[in-house]
Amino acid sequence: MKYTGITQTRNTESKDSLKVDAGKGNSEQFPIVGMGASAGGLEALEQFFTNMPADSGMAFVVIQHLDPDHKGILRELIQRVTKMQVLTVTDRLKIRQDCVYIIPPNKSMSILNGVLHLFVPVETRGLRLPIDFFFRSLADDRREKSIGIVFSGMGSDGSMGLKAIKEQQGMALVQDPANAKFDSMPRNAMEKVVPDVVAPANELPDKLAAITGQVHRVAVKQELEKDTSALEKIFILLRTQTGHDFSQYKKNTVYRRIERRMSIHQIGKISSYVRFLQENPSEVGILFKELLIGVTSFFRDVAVWEEMKNKAIPPMFARMPTGYALRAWIPGCSTGEEAYTLAMVFKEALDADHLSRNLSLQIFATDLDNNAIEKARKGLFPETIANEMSPTRLDRFFIKTGNNYHLTSEIREMVVFAPQNVIRDPPFTKLDIISCRNLLIYLDAELQKKLLSLFHYSLIPGGLLLLGSAESNGAQSGLFTAIDSKLRIYQRSGSSRTDDLHDFPSSFSHSNTAPMKHQNPASLPNNLQTLTDQLLLHKFSPASLLVTGQGDILYITGSTGKYLEPAVGKANMNLYAMAREGLHNELPAAFRKALLSYEKVILRNIRVEINGGAQFVDVTIQQLEKPMALKGKILLIFSDLPPVELKASKKKRLKSTDHTVHPAIELELELKRLTEELQSTHEEMQTSQEELRSANEELQSTNEELQSTNEEMTTSKEEMQSLNEELHTVNAELQSKIEDFSRVNNDMNNLLNSIDIATLFLDKNLKIRQFTVPATKIFKLIQSDVGRLYTDQVSELDYPDMERDAREVLRSLVFVEKNIPTHDGRWFSIRIMPYRTLEDKIEGLVITFIDVTKSKQLENALLEYQGMLRALIHAVPGVILGLSSEGLIIEFNPEAEKLFGCSKDDVMGKKYVDIFIPEESRKKVAANMKQLLTGTLPDRYENNVKTLNGNSFKIEWSAQKLTDDNGKLTGIILIGINISNQ
Repeated sequence: MKYTGITQTRNTESKDSLKVDAGKGNSEQFPIVGMGASAGGLEALEQFFTNMPADSGMAFVVIQHLDPDHKGILRELIQRVTKMQVLTVTDRLKIRQDCVYIIPPNKSMSILNGVLHLFVPVETRGLRLPIDFFFRSLADDRREKSIGIVFSGMGSDGSMGLKAIKEQQGMALVQDPANAKFDSMPRNAMEKVVPDVVAPANELPDKLAAITGQVHRVAVKQELEKDTSALEKIFILLRTQTGHDFSQYKKNTVYRRIERRMSIHQIGKISSYVRFLQENPSEVGILFKELLIGVTSFFRDVAVWEEMKNKAIPPMFARMPTGYALRAWIPGCSTGEEAYTLAMVFKEALDADHLSRNLSLQIFATDLDNNAIEKARKGLFPETIANEMSPTRLDRFFIKTGNNYHLTSEIREMVVFAPQNVIRDPPFTKLDIISCRNLLIYLDAELQKKLLSLFHYSLIPGGLLLLGSAESNGAQSGLFTAIDSKLRIYQRSGSSRTDDLHDFPSSFSHSNTAPMKHQNPASLPNNLQTLTDQLLLHKFSPASLLVTGQGDILYITGSTGKYLEPAVGKANMNLYAMAREGLHNELPAAFRKALLSYEKVILRNIRVEINGGAQFVDVTIQQLEKPMALKGKILLIFSDLPPVELKASKKKRLKSTDHTVHPAIELELELKRLTEELQSTHEEMQTSQEELRSANEELQSTNEELQSTNEEMTTSKEEMQSLNEELHTVNAELQSKIEDFSRVNNDMNNLLNSIDIATLFLDKNLKIRQFTVPATKIFKLIQSDVGRLYTDQVSELDYPDMERDAREVLRSLVFVEKNIPTHDGRWFSIRIMPYRTLEDKIEGLVITFIDVTKSKQLENALLEYQGMLRALIHAVPGVILGLSSEGLIIEFNPEAEKLFGCSKDDVMGKKYVDIFIPEESRKKVAANMKQLLTGTLPDRYENNVKTLNGNSFKIEWSAQKLTDDNGKLTGIILIGINISNQ
């Protein structure tokens, strides 16, 4: 199926004619299909091109991970399964329709104006992403006519490039991971974008044809504009299932997305697609994700961020007080790259500011897509982001974990992600920065105007608004002042018009919740012992705690409010966090001591600060050994002490109604206790310091070694992964070669066996390498004889010099051919020849045995017949001459020798008429000879002859013609009698 409106121009030009000047544009806008594959991708590519028509009107560019030193045969393998012309790319090669282009090894490739350009890769082996590199350039060059397909492979190469193609309204196809030998690349691509098609490799050609040729965009747009009811129904279905209203999106954007989904499902009518949405809720979800259009990447439009860092943000620092926390909002944040980019730019701008004012930035990033928000919160990105930022930023703001990069906590903590519908939900306020670069372009003009008013309302005076390169705030020019209109950076000015905000909620609404009703207490137990135990436990037992070895509180007995209080912040039921002042410093050391044994540890006279007063308390700490359920748990018991009485002999008693202790006694007790604790702590600290110092040195050394090892392992892992992909590619090509060689080997075996010629293949040591089936009739060979000396085999041949002749052929490289008999009467024509490889190396011998038994028998019979014939000729008393059809003498018997006075050897092969016929009679005799051949002359006739001595005779001849098996005349036999004396 051809692409609509494209005239097919099958490339019949030579390679040289395909080269063009790089500066010339290409007006042909046919679709170009970029095809990315890695390990295991050869089989998928063969399946694809086997099912792809040769006249699709598209061009195909195959990008594969290849070993830099490997001479690839991918072109030959693909050419075998397709009628399209397959070319290995050379620099500045112009793309033509219905052709396949293969990237050469150790090259990166880009496209500009339909011309392919090759680059020497600057990345290391493990970091090369040639598929992403080409897909990005393809998206920029062909835009909506760019098509990307990701096949089997390891890693994530291709996912970012496929996203770039989707951003330009191109098509994204992915091989079904379940059908791929290695599903890493297809799965990463599916996580990064919503592919238009996911199918096995052999089904992708039909899907591709359906996408590119089924529905005309203009026709769909016209139908949607005409049938507004169908479009409204689609909006209703989307709102019902997702809760979001797309009726205020730009209609062209909606038309393109609906047209894409219709073409994928090969639906020609908009009413049919509405019915399809009703019957398939999953399609509604896919259309929803298509409409979201998550266009984002790190440092997209580098010039914008450089302007923000160097010129837009620094003036804000100058007017901010020390410790000020700036606030930023990024609506439509997608997977968070833009939010994190702003955080990094802020950090870099803060570092460049020489006045330290302890400023911070809190970023609120929101989006409709919950899945995108979840991905953004993780702060985990693929290794392909290395192409989007400098190595300095990568080292500072990211941590390499496996094949991914994880943002540092410094950046992640600056950003808060939340799902939000900016059209419906309340906005953030008192903001210093708003970055909306991915949203307004998809909304209609009225909604853009309202959102810009909302942004003006949300920003503080002098706040920054950053818009996308394709957006403008011309309708709201009175609200913002341009800092850089080209880069779309604006500053808030003027006052908000409240009439523009009536559709937006100004604050979150709080529902009035009814007070909780007190639940009825549980029924009292009716057992007297239980009642008594509970009474004693609550009224008379000391306050106590049961905690774990880490201090987490498990159970509380009595009132512990004098010793514990909730910590500020998130609820934390830990003893160390809740201990009041006084206990806070004393508990850790005693707790550690209690954990060492099951002995009691008592803290005496601990002063606890209680709401402005003080309480002295003894604390008993003991690790429980029994019962087993509580073994290892810690029990703490608090015992309050009465106020200390001062003796009269000491300082004058202080009159006080609250019985407070004299400061001198308090200090004395406190000093004694602190001295004991200090001594104990000092000893423990000295021991711990020595141990820690030694451990620290060991850990530092180990850490350095591990860090070095980790770096080496990371590099090795990247190289090994790349090498593994290349090896899989080479392995696939070798597997194809093996199949070809196996097929050729089968053909050769069948050929040798079918011609029924016995053949032996020997190596240089005359050991058998291979033999044909007929050879088993000469040598007693079985398959296990391969590798043995052929001279060790029993043979029917009467050929004792065979080994000597074989070694002579190896030495001289001159073949030997002989006819050799066997012991059972057969004859073989044996030919011994050198075995030459394609590199013209001698690797052994080839010996053929052709059965010539019948020929030998015929030859012997013929010799016997010739002997008998000669005997007969000699026995005849007359003159016998044998003449060929040209009149040459071929037989001359003894009587003829006597008559003509010459020997047989003198006349054999000479012309009869020229030797024995007088000159005056030669014409007549020659005519008679012709008559004899035609049968017009009688078999008997007379003529005069002469001898070599000059004597003449009259001879009466009797003639007999000689013919072959086909009746063709071969000669004449003349039998003559001398009649001169009669």
